[in-house]
Amino acid sequence: MAMSSSLAAIRRRAVAPSPLAARARAMASLFGHVEPAPKDPILGVTEAFLADPSPDKVNVGVGAYRDDNGKPVVLDCVREAERRIAGNLNMEYLPMGGSIKMIEESLKLAYGEDSEFIKDKRIAAVQALSGTGACRLFADFQRRFLPDSQIYIPTPTWSNHHNIWRDAQVPQRTFTYYHPESRGLDFAGLMDDIKNAPNGSFFLLHACAHNPTGVDPTEEQWREISYQFKVKNHFPFFDMAYQGFASGDPERDARAIRIFLEDGHQIGCAQSYAKNMGLYGQRAGCLSILCEDEMQAVAVKSQLQQIARPMYSNPPVHGSLVVSIILNDPELKSLWLKEVKGMADRIIGMRKALRENLESLGSHLSWDHITNQIGMFCYSGMTPEQVDRLTNEYHIYMTRNGRISMAGVTTGNVAYLANAIHEVTKTK
Repeated sequence: MAMSSSLAAIRRRAVAPSPLAARARAMASLFGHVEPAPKDPILGVTEAFLADPSPDKVNVGVGAYRDDNGKPVVLDCVREAERRIAGNLNMEYLPMGGSIKMIEESLKLAYGEDSEFIKDKRIAAVQALSGTGACRLFADFQRRFLPDSQIYIPTPTWSNHHNIWRDAQVPQRTFTYYHPESRGLDFAGLMDDIKNAPNGSFFLLHACAHNPTGVDPTEEQWREISYQFKVKNHFPFFDMAYQGFASGDPERDARAIRIFLEDGHQIGCAQSYAKNMGLYGQRAGCLSILCEDEMQAVAVKSQLQQIARPMYSNPPVHGSLVVSIILNDPELKSLWLKEVKGMADRIIGMRKALRENLESLGSHLSWDHITNQIGMFCYSGMTPEQVDRLTNEYHIYMTRNGRISMAGVTTGNVAYLANAIHEVTKTK
């Protein structure tokens, strides 16, 4: 009897789960309700492209510059800045607000070299994790200090804008921007929405090279928008991801901001060096808010730093060094201006080539919008079904809203791309 009791005890111990296994099962059930997140529509395009074995495949979905051979580019000015950094500078933490030198140069780029607002120290500014981080910092600032406010976002816009203000728990509204029939700006609808929004509303504006449409207001339209903002006491927050990359001239690309400054607005501005310096992976950017006076700017900056502290504590150092060295050195800055114009000119040239190829194929559609739009993207007007045909029949990859990344168009593939677009858009 004693023997059988001992054997039973041994068997119970053998089948009993160990404390570690039991804990693992408990943890598994704790997160068992978590479903896989939906794939990012833009990153998903690249994944599908990489998995396609076709030698004819073309990726015009990626929002990163490529040379005429379809290869990533590192600017010569960046290479030289990195050469100066290597072995000469330490990698200590930056302050919570980031690199003072980078911020100073960024403000000159956005507000003007001789800006009175810089001289009067009216701008609260911090280094940010590129444009995305700058937008998120502002969204959290808006939520914390203006909890009853909401943000008006253009239709359409970069999809991450909605994610940023949603996760910051700022209520969102939309305003009219794009006109599908003309494939241009719906200026009348835009102005109506500005007029009808409650006084003192926050609006997200693309400073230049609107993403995804490539449609920008004219200078005269910007002046009318600024005037109506003044009448309604709206607050403009500019996302400037493409300064210099749009037209090839950073001053021209900042014109919308300068108009609002001339008209006496307080503004917010998110800057990114991903596109115009090719620093995609360095996450180099700046957030600035124009305040009423220096005292207010000091207070606002201190609060932006407090928001950043539990997020990421300090911004990264390498990208800030690259930016500040380039913009602070006259020779390197001159080289950068030349190189950023070269990137913009190549994209403008590819727009012209794509339109000419489509027209030479006898397309009965108007493709004027390809050259009327500006910046990285062309909003083609193709339907999701037509885009699916491009992918399935021609191995051409882009987002299903018909957005073409002109950076992926080269002299080697433009004729193939144009022919495929013609085939899927022509009427039978």
